[in-house]
Amino acid sequence: MCQPLTMRGKAVFAVLVTLFLMTPVQAGDVSAQQQSQDEDPRQPSANNTTLYIWADGMNQFWSHFNSSDDEGMGDDGSGEIREQKDDGVITIKQRFTMDPTLDKRLSMTVGGEFRGNFNIYYEGDADSTDNAGPCQPGQTPNDCDWLNITVYKGQSEIYQYTESPWPSGNWKNIQFSWFVEEGNETWDGLNDNPLIEVTMKVKGDYQDGGLFGFPSGEPAEFAIELGDGGSLLMPIDDASWDESFQEGGELGSSGDSEDTPGFTLVVASAAIAMAAFINTRKEETEE
Repeated sequence: MCQPLTMRGKAVFAVLVTLFLMTPVQAGDVSAQQQSQDEDPRQPSANNTTLYIWADGMNQFWSHFNSSDDEGMGDDGSGEIREQKDDGVITIKQRFTMDPTLDKRLSMTVGGEFRGNFNIYYEGDADSTDNAGPCQPGQTPNDCDWLNITVYKGQSEIYQYTESPWPSGNWKNIQFSWFVEEGNETWDGLNDNPLIEVTMKVKGDYQDGGLFGFPSGEPAEFAIELGDGGSLLMPIDDASWDESFQEGGELGSSGDSEDTPGFTLVVASAAIAMAAFINTRKEETEE
């Protein structure tokens, strides 16, 4: 009478072993969640794929993926930066390099869409192709230049958008987009650190008129918004966050069995328990 109970005890023991072996699987999930919570918000993540531009108002420019930056709110914390000159040329060349440097491999979705969104203001003359202002095509053809926003992947230019001048003295929301082509989807961390460059030339010809004269002309001014008003949405593939891809593997190479950590271990453990149970029933039947 005692022997069948002993056999059943073996099966129970096998089940307990299975449950014990499954414990690291759950712990692994907790560890992964903790790691996700500890990530630098300035780096891209599954819920954070927009690159924002920032500046301190003292010729320091940078960008990152956090939607806020107390040190990067521009002139007097206004959320924008400005340059002004009464009489002469303002040459804008602002390079917003990602800082801290990108520390992840990224894969853009082929056919996915990059979307730029920038709010920009200018005053003065920005067009050397007409005779409407101080930039004259026959005399000063290089004093003015249209707005250009260029996106770099490391040292490589991947896209440039050009906006023709709009009425002086007004803000304009500049939006543009382009699609990811096959063969150019991988951004390899440090070597492909993103950079956004903004260039423009604006000329002013303001004169105060002296002691007895009257003011004439128009000053030159340029302004750009920071944060939400200066951003680039990147179509990062969700599979970029897979550990195998981050370690240098191909996109999606982890396989179905690794979608759930410890899947192979669970299957093997279940097989051990089932074999023990069948063996126990067999011994009971023979007796």
